[in-house]
Amino acid sequence: MRRLNRKKTLNLMKELDAFPKVPESYVETTASGGTVSLIAFTTIAFLTIMEFTVYRDTWMKYEYEVDKDFTSKLRINIDITVAMRCQYVGADVLDLAETMVASADGLIYEPVVFDLSPQQKEWQRMLQLIQSRLQEEHSLQDVIFKSAFKSASTALPPREDNSLQSPDACRIHGHLYVNKVAGNFHITVGKAIPHPRGHAHLAALVSHESYNFSHRIDHLSFGELIPGIINPLDGTEKIASDHNQMFQYFITVVPTKLHTYKISAETHQFSVTERERVINHAAGSHGVSGIFMKYDISSLMVTVTEEHMPFWQFLVRLCGIIGGIFSTTGILHGFGRFVAEIIFCRFRLGSYRTASVPLPDGHTSNHLPLITDNSTH
Repeated sequence: MRRLNRKKTLNLMKELDAFPKVPESYVETTASGGTVSLIAFTTIAFLTIMEFTVYRDTWMKYEYEVDKDFTSKLRINIDITVAMRCQYVGADVLDLAETMVASADGLIYEPVVFDLSPQQKEWQRMLQLIQSRLQEEHSLQDVIFKSAFKSASTALPPREDNSLQSPDACRIHGHLYVNKVAGNFHITVGKAIPHPRGHAHLAALVSHESYNFSHRIDHLSFGELIPGIINPLDGTEKIASDHNQMFQYFITVVPTKLHTYKISAETHQFSVTERERVINHAAGSHGVSGIFMKYDISSLMVTVTEEHMPFWQFLVRLCGIIGGIFSTTGILHGFGRFVAEIIFCRFRLGSYRTASVPLPDGHTSNHLPLITDNSTH
């Protein structure tokens, strides 16, 4: 009884078979079919390897929304070298809320030599080359995001030579916390002193001949400090052509949330427009000599997420490749055989010549005689 039920079950499964088998005695193999099969298998193998490479790769997804965080502080990371002695310059921030952030809150003034050592010059040259490539190839920014915390530090390396030259410049580095509103970070002559209407700089004791705002921006970023991220002004160097010269940087800061498989951080991207001019009151060019970085906070926030192809999607694409190639090559092979048979049949008909049959009256007939029973005898 159990054996009978098993036999019925097997018969039922055979009736449900959607892939009927053809006996091998009915299958005919050809050289053309073998060639097409070899091409199909090679193509499938190549596309499978390429698809696996795509599966292993990741990409960055960008989403935009309104930034609703107005109460938090904005961190500014600064590393700027000015070609003036530290006692002659002062750096501070004044925002639209008339809030002044003095340099004593987080910036360090370090006397240094303005000229770079050979190793530092090579570092700066490479950084400027990367900056030029980033301006041409915007997709490289995704590579930088994915390699954050894995790549080498972008900070200026220390001097490898013990220079006996006396310091002629001032390196201003550190960080500041400011209100999340538009503001102006500036470096100018004299230390800043606050007063009820804003602030002022003690520049009266410094001779105009000592003014030299040639500078090098080794690093400038907003938000959390992330090693490996290259910012638009990193590696910038400006040489002043006049003592009374103003350098202006107009910066638009965009809050950015970065989520990759390596890190999850809140940072800020920014774009910058540069301008420089010589202060000449007689010619109508008014202002104050110095370095001015006017920044504004964008109302939009960007969320950058590293995504990976799901495994089920990889399987679906792989099945599509295998099935599609088999179907396509089968259709092409059948169409090729059809065309070949038509051409060969035409050659066979063209090579056939009709025979001439003599008639009793002396005429000839080009029609073949019918084969009858009498003619066979």
